[in-house]
Amino acid sequence: MKIKKGDNVKILSGNDKDKTGEVLEVIPKKNKIVVKGVNVRKKHVKPRKQGEEGGIIAVECPIDSSKANVVCNKCGKATRVGYSEEKGEKIRICKKCGTKLKSK
Repeated sequence: MKIKKGDNVKILSGNDKDKTGEVLEVIPKKNKIVVKGVNVRKKHVKPRKQGEEGGIIAVECPIDSSKANVVCNKCGKATRVGYSEEKGEKIRICKKCGTKLKSK
């Protein structure tokens, strides 16, 4: 997958279109990502132990990785990811400005 944990991404389609957020989790087998503040659902939780509180909590659910583009650190635009080789190592680059993409 071209999107890594810690990347800033912009959502391209769906209910959360044009929102940006940090990737919290990557699920390569299902081609999905979990983004902070995007695709938030309400989950009803029962108290399991005595003294524990139940209630309604907000949970970020996975979205398909094809609905998100990485935001470049330099130009600040949503861009596709390219690859190049530097010192025998494969690095990710911004397709718009050509700079290295760094994940946190």
